[in-house]
Amino acid sequence: MSASVSLKAIFKRDFLIAFRNRGELLNPLMFFLMVASLFPLAVTPDPKFLGLIAAGIIWVGALLATLLSLDLMFKSDYEDGSLEQTLLQPQPSVLLVMVKTSLHWLVSGVPLTLVAPILGIMLALPEGGYAPLMLSLLLGTPTLSLLGSIGAGLTVGLKKGGMLMPLLILPLYIPVLIFAASSVQAGVDGNSYLGHLAFLGSYLALMLVISPWASAAALKISIAR
Repeated sequence: MSASVSLKAIFKRDFLIAFRNRGELLNPLMFFLMVASLFPLAVTPDPKFLGLIAAGIIWVGALLATLLSLDLMFKSDYEDGSLEQTLLQPQPSVLLVMVKTSLHWLVSGVPLTLVAPILGIMLALPEGGYAPLMLSLLLGTPTLSLLGSIGAGLTVGLKKGGMLMPLLILPLYIPVLIFAASSVQAGVDGNSYLGHLAFLGSYLALMLVISPWASAAALKISIAR
């Protein structure tokens, strides 16, 4: 079987499994909605105040929701032994990581991006913030998935890997959070946000080069333990 056929089969299988387990699929999205919904109750429902911090609330919620779903990226395949068998196949393990990461972004990052404008309305985000919010999520959420694949690969064989992963990955998420939230704030203030988006695009390009190789190496180390 050629590498392309094998990888398409893996993607199709994982896609079907994800939609059969709708509860696990909806957990990050529901968490995202709950964070944004509960925050006004904990602080104040004043629209002016919420508009100032709406970008930060949405992006922190998206970051935490992504962390919540990372443990599922390789865990089920590791537990049933299919991950080890797949890594022994002739196709490069880097391609396997890319398939898994792309699927994670499709079922996690894309829904978060689509729901974000609704949360922006609920949090009274000013009109100028919606365009940079969507663009920053489109550039930032794939980066979160790519970085998360490294942590998922390192902790896949650990019993309490889900607790260790945030400690490994959160420092790498901070630049995404800072520049994404800053781009939205720049749009709200009427300033140019292209510089912030350029950084997010550069960080995404860098992670596309580095993360698959790092994740593949992490998986091999975890399997060998």
